[in-house]
Amino acid sequence: MNKILTFLLSGLIKVYRYALSPYLPANCRYHPTCSAYALDALHLHGPVKGSWLTLKRLGRCHPWGGQGYDPVPEGANKCHECEVKSSERVSIE
Repeated sequence: MNKILTFLLSGLIKVYRYALSPYLPANCRYHPTCSAYALDALHLHGPVKGSWLTLKRLGRCHPWGGQGYDPVPEGANKCHECEVKSSERVSIE
């Protein structure tokens, strides 16, 4: 079910990017753009959390908001420490 929702939401974002966005002025204050951020968030975090992160980002993207580099946060299990099993850790003394 999550893959279907992610596919549908990604499709809506792609329709916006290719059908509507070329006719609107470029005014995203962040890099990556809000639509690229939304696609990344959906693929990294799934439809629920990805949509929430996208809504938060859209809420920040206004003339009095911030600007600059604002990537999608990594998932909780994406750190190097989580991928290394306890038996594989190397002790440095």
